[in-house]
Amino acid sequence: MLTALQQSMIAFIADEIRRARVVANQTQDAFGRVANFSASHVSAVENGTRALTREFVQGADRALATGGLFERMLIKLSLDSEPSWLREWIEIERKAETLRWYEYALIPGLLQTEAYARAIFTSMGVLSAEEITTRVTARMERQALLSSEKPPQLIAVLDEGLLHRPVGGPTVMREQLLHLAKVVAEMPHVRLQVVANSVGAYAGLAGSFVVATLPGGENAAFLDNHLKGVVVQEPADVVSMGKAWESVHSEALPHQQSSKLILEVAERWI
Repeated sequence: MLTALQQSMIAFIADEIRRARVVANQTQDAFGRVANFSASHVSAVENGTRALTREFVQGADRALATGGLFERMLIKLSLDSEPSWLREWIEIERKAETLRWYEYALIPGLLQTEAYARAIFTSMGVLSAEEITTRVTARMERQALLSSEKPPQLIAVLDEGLLHRPVGGPTVMREQLLHLAKVVAEMPHVRLQVVANSVGAYAGLAGSFVVATLPGGENAAFLDNHLKGVVVQEPADVVSMGKAWESVHSEALPHQQSSKLILEVAERWI
């Protein structure tokens, strides 16, 4: 997760891009056509309601013929350590009032223990020890969102199968499931529900996703896959993801039964 200073520097670069656009006498529409972004996207970045991504910076350099100036600033200031798609989603996540999260393979990132997260990154087999530590640290810092002054409501639906998957081994799994129970007990804005194995086939088997509700009622969604995550903001697609959420949520056990099941499975991990 970016620090407050890094966020400030990114906001500075976004403002400098806007200034350069105005000086070049380019409208947001004209700028966007060359940068390969819509005028509304350009406006959202300039207003700070959408994340400044490396792709946008590259487009700005192209539209303003800077010779790569803004991208070099981004790299020099170490502001591009996270993939653009993840940085954009984290910004949405940070502003969200509600997060409706469905997972069928792994514990949601905001609820993972350090040992569980480390086991996941280690299992990839392509990261160095330093990269693993960096990613684990970033994930733990990101969880501060749930204990912030105005945390989002988090409603997470988990497939029961992930409770039984031995990520990191029995000790790590027991610690992780007890952590879930502790979070739910101590944070009333966090609710967990489990889709039992007995349900069989249901819509959630198509893949994990998150639907975020932002101030003002606007929604955005996030789809994860093997290569990278996809931030979804097209209204029709977001509506479709909302329907998918309602479908998987309808299959889940009630909150109290889900909590009981999580604790029962935790005790089996010995």
